[in-house]
Amino acid sequence: MKTRNQTVLIVSSLFLAAAGAAQADHHMVPSAVAVPEGNVVMMKTLAMGQITYECMEKKDASGSYAWTFKIPHAYLFDTSNTQVGRYYGSPKGATWESNDGSKVVGKQLAVTPNTATAGSIPLQLVQQNGYEGNGAMNKVTYIQRLATVGGTAPAKVCAAANAGKKEIVSYQADYILWMAK
Repeated sequence: MKTRNQTVLIVSSLFLAAAGAAQADHHMVPSAVAVPEGNVVMMKTLAMGQITYECMEKKDASGSYAWTFKIPHAYLFDTSNTQVGRYYGSPKGATWESNDGSKVVGKQLAVTPNTATAGSIPLQLVQQNGYEGNGAMNKVTYIQRLATVGGTAPAKVCAAANAGKKEIVSYQADYILWMAK
């Protein structure tokens, strides 16, 4: 419970400090993460959350270590700053869950660096890869992650001495949910 309360406090503080910072012009996105024709914006959300990284030995380079992305968790806010859901990693994949209980699971199609904000996780295009429950998320076809701020792997050294250590990094992004016309 302490961790959840700390997360809510951190997320709330970040949100208040930068509520409008990630509101990008979504008509000017790189082609790599553009949504195909035949889709329209269903909902624009601002995500405020955290990404957990773990110091792990690289699979293809024995004796070398790197911070490895493990799991994200964020709260989703609409354009009126009302929490409308959350985003998290699950065994089925990246999941966006509405307050109505409906969920969409996504499959990554493309990423491209965020050249506008150094030190930020990449922009991303995701396609729906399954639904759960009935509600708002059952219409989602694509999801864009835009206007990212933060979220990259920790700057701390990752080596054999701290293998298995986890670090949590804060981030924010706009998640734009699309549906078929």
